[in-house]
Amino acid sequence: MKKNFYALIALCALASSAFAQIQVDAPWARATVPVQKTSGAFMQLLSAKDARLVAASSPLAGAVEMHKMDMKGDQMKMEQVDGIDLPAGKAVKLASGGYHFMLIDLKRQLKAGDAVPLTLTVEYPNKKRESMTIQVPVKPLNFVSQAGAHAGH
Repeated sequence: MKKNFYALIALCALASSAFAQIQVDAPWARATVPVQKTSGAFMQLLSAKDARLVAASSPLAGAVEMHKMDMKGDQMKMEQVDGIDLPAGKAVKLASGGYHFMLIDLKRQLKAGDAVPLTLTVEYPNKKRESMTIQVPVKPLNFVSQAGAHAGH
């Protein structure tokens, strides 16, 4: 288990250095029960320059959508968004209750200890796009991330 964890950390470090404009902290996805076909993925993103997250995909999901939760009156509403602004030097949390990824039409159950490959695509003001693939660790169904600067939730 420790060997897998260190390999995951190394992969994340390599992905971060190859995609130096965007830093990904504390990524995680929620485990699923056997028949469940959707899950959420969360993290914190920090861009060195102004950018916009415009797409995400995973080979483990039929679709990955960017969503935002908002209070509308006394009800919590979730809706799909076409992008998430990443202002230069400002951390953007993708967390329950705000922006997050929805992994839809999962091809298999996500179990704690697994990793979900997730490809993120960002667009810069000059319309140039870059993509990076990260490995998102799957946490147990009852996982609650810690509050703080590097929390993904």
